[in-house]
Amino acid sequence: MLRLDGVRLVHGAGTPTEVVALDHVDLEIPAGQFVTVVGSNGAGKSSLVNVVAGVYRPTRGRVLLGGRDVTRLAVHARAGAVARVFDDPLAGTAPDLSLADNLALAAARGRRRRLSPAVTPGRRAGMREDLAVLGLGLEHRLADPVTLLSAGQRQSVTMLMAGLRKPKLLLLDEHLAALDPRTRARVLDLTLQMHERLGCASMMITHSMRHAIEVGDRLLVMSRGRVIYDVAGPAKTALTPSDLVDIVSGLGDAPSDRQLLAG
Repeated sequence: MLRLDGVRLVHGAGTPTEVVALDHVDLEIPAGQFVTVVGSNGAGKSSLVNVVAGVYRPTRGRVLLGGRDVTRLAVHARAGAVARVFDDPLAGTAPDLSLADNLALAAARGRRRRLSPAVTPGRRAGMREDLAVLGLGLEHRLADPVTLLSAGQRQSVTMLMAGLRKPKLLLLDEHLAALDPRTRARVLDLTLQMHERLGCASMMITHSMRHAIEVGDRLLVMSRGRVIYDVAGPAKTALTPSDLVDIVSGLGDAPSDRQLLAG
């Protein structure tokens, strides 16, 4: 479970360029719940993800994961419990390393390093089994550098890597944005399967109004660093993309072209 208590994040506090990125955010996401988050550019979506991941330490407030206060823990200290998938398919991988090496690094995330081979024959066999589930033929390309994979293949692998340590929280930072429609649908299916299998809390930042409504159990709208709309159940499924556009526009925030085109 993820919980934020009164989280405030200020960049450049006390200077002429001071920016309030998050303004007293209170949020609770129980295990097993899938939450989508939308908002215009500058609404606070990326700041929210970065505070939860440990990239930024909040100016005020607490971040709790599974009941444990992780506010002061750095990214690497949360790595065993928090998995993050970025919008750039290469961002979650070591591009020049082989597919096998990337999987080995992901499996060791959050663990104490040991002087032992990262890729043993037994682990290689397990990697082939994991990759075969993707249905992309990647189980035969363990020796290939990740840079040789297509964007869709890389993002599918990144999703697989994110789930290897069975995280308590899955952070999806616009992870579908750079993909073509066909690949986007496949990676989204993989995302939902992983969420179901892990039973973790999941938070997906998206620019697609359609995905925000159709995916997950709950929808949050952010504006000026605050969560200003929180809906779930029948009220969520009854929304239309135009309803969401009206909500965002009514806040004085202009939806981006990508939000409008994505439906």
